[in-house]
Amino acid sequence: MADIKNRDESYDENQIQVLEGLEAVRKRPGMYIGSTSSKGLHHLVYEIVDNAIDEAMAGYCKEITVDIEPGDVICVTDDGRGIPTGIQHQTGKPAVEVVFTILHAGGKFGGGGYKVSGGLHGVGASVVNALSEWLEVEVCDDGKTLHRQRYERGTPTGELKAVGECTKTGTRVRFKPDPEIFEETVYDFGTLLHRLREQAFLTAGVKITLRDLRGEAPTIKELQYEGGIVSFVEHINKSRAASTLHEPIYMKTQKDDRIAEVALQYNDSYNEIILSFANNIATTEGGMHETGFKSALTKVFNEYARKYNLLKDADKNLSGEDVREGIVCVISVKLSEAQFEGQTKTKLGNSDIRNLVDTMVTEKLTAIFEERPQLAKTILEKSLMAARAREAARKARELTRRKSVLESSSLPGKLADCNERDPSVTEIYIVEGDSAAGSAKQGRDSKFQAILPLWGKMLNVEKSRLDKVYGNDKLMPVITALGVGIGDEFDITKLRYGKVILMADADVDGSHIRTLLLTFFFRFMRPLIEQGHIFIAQPPLFKIMRGRDEPRYAYSDVERDRILAEMREKNPNAKIEVQRNKGLGEMNPQELWDTTMNPENRTILRVDLEDAVAADEIFTVLMGDKVEPRKAFIEEHAKYVQNLDI
Repeated sequence: MADIKNRDESYDENQIQVLEGLEAVRKRPGMYIGSTSSKGLHHLVYEIVDNAIDEAMAGYCKEITVDIEPGDVICVTDDGRGIPTGIQHQTGKPAVEVVFTILHAGGKFGGGGYKVSGGLHGVGASVVNALSEWLEVEVCDDGKTLHRQRYERGTPTGELKAVGECTKTGTRVRFKPDPEIFEETVYDFGTLLHRLREQAFLTAGVKITLRDLRGEAPTIKELQYEGGIVSFVEHINKSRAASTLHEPIYMKTQKDDRIAEVALQYNDSYNEIILSFANNIATTEGGMHETGFKSALTKVFNEYARKYNLLKDADKNLSGEDVREGIVCVISVKLSEAQFEGQTKTKLGNSDIRNLVDTMVTEKLTAIFEERPQLAKTILEKSLMAARAREAARKARELTRRKSVLESSSLPGKLADCNERDPSVTEIYIVEGDSAAGSAKQGRDSKFQAILPLWGKMLNVEKSRLDKVYGNDKLMPVITALGVGIGDEFDITKLRYGKVILMADADVDGSHIRTLLLTFFFRFMRPLIEQGHIFIAQPPLFKIMRGRDEPRYAYSDVERDRILAEMREKNPNAKIEVQRNKGLGEMNPQELWDTTMNPENRTILRVDLEDAVAADEIFTVLMGDKVEPRKAFIEEHAKYVQNLDI
């Protein structure tokens, strides 16, 4: 809790404004936290932590502690000013009770409590309260008296009471998620750690401690980064298996109530990572601040290259993709009235921010290049190589098209297409090996299921630019069959199959092929993953037979044991045979249809992309050139691997 002398006298009960009530939250929780799955469960923690972060951004909070207590109770403590406990003028109730029981009540609605804020202070607190089995809040807002109030499913169980003395200001919120609302109530330490680390990077200097107290020995992580977003960029590059080309570049500017800062660093990979934030909220759909950065970066690179004859008069300008190859960049803007757009409200719409970022990057990066010509040359050489590869890819693409025109059909020769043309009902199985593909072709429903066989080892695109993909005899059939193109030609509206299902053997080779394909989709067709079109087939691991009974199939060791127990219970003396499926090719067409391809019976796993940065890191580590990061990753995660067949 903070010393009382740091308290801002303008933040009291009169800054808490009431807009509307709380009735609908428990009835429609998804409207407020996205879902009642694990994602929504963790969102409860973020809402409370974001309130503490807002205090930190306002300069009144230095330390935040998040505890996961036994029973998955969450406790968030901060040393900010403390939510006001005085009587709120519109309701006649204590302001802290208003914040936790009335939707759209808080210090961020024009009352003067905050100049810049991330979430909506009252919205977050009241929603968490409404969706908790119980919640307790303790507040010291005057440095003298500790107040406490308890709620059950959003309703106060008593009045706000003075329960003791205190010498510092701050707020502590303990809550237990309501099992009546959430599908599961178990918190994942790694998920919370990732989000809290992100917040610590974006709020330079604040100390965030995450403690998992559920086990015999507590797990504790302390997060504090004086370097702010520069440390963020260094962390991302350090966790990837790529070598950096220079020290991070940092730029910052302020105009009136708007602040923009950018940190960037190039590495020797072929991929870009740009993370943007507005008031510490991740703008995953980008927005005006990202647009301003990208346009300025391209402009500065081209003007510098022309000025020093790195680009000749006849050369084409570097494209945005060229100048961003290998970049890791964090853009953070803070403004008093952030306007969020897009389907998920994660796109920044403030047009004036575009000009602020564009002007800053243009002026400051130009000056940096002039002052450090070797740095400029290093980065520009990488961009020029990217441009040459892009031109080679264009020529390879045109050559591929000319070949297609000469052929009788532009679709791959080995593709067994389906009859239906509506992508909302069609699906394509990308199958490892000709024998498995043969069974799949015979067993499928040709009305809506297409089969594309793959054979041999395919290209590892993590180590390849776009020009190497075109003409590759393993990947081009996939590109052609799906119809969406890659690179700057990618167009998801041309997707020919709504479900793209990867079907490979449940062994090391099959896992490798799946990983190579997923790497390809992630690097060159990422929207297919982001929009939920990529799936992984789940063929059974075991075939269990008893006499002349119909065979049963198990997809895990646990399911195998359950089926065996059922069979023995019915007939203890029966002879039961358990057959381990070694490959798809050993299954006949009917078996493959019954177990793996029939929508009525099958299990398929959708590939989701909740955290693009973590996914990028994993693909780079596992599929990149460097051995040491891959070895460290395997050693760290080996304890989680079960049932490995080699």
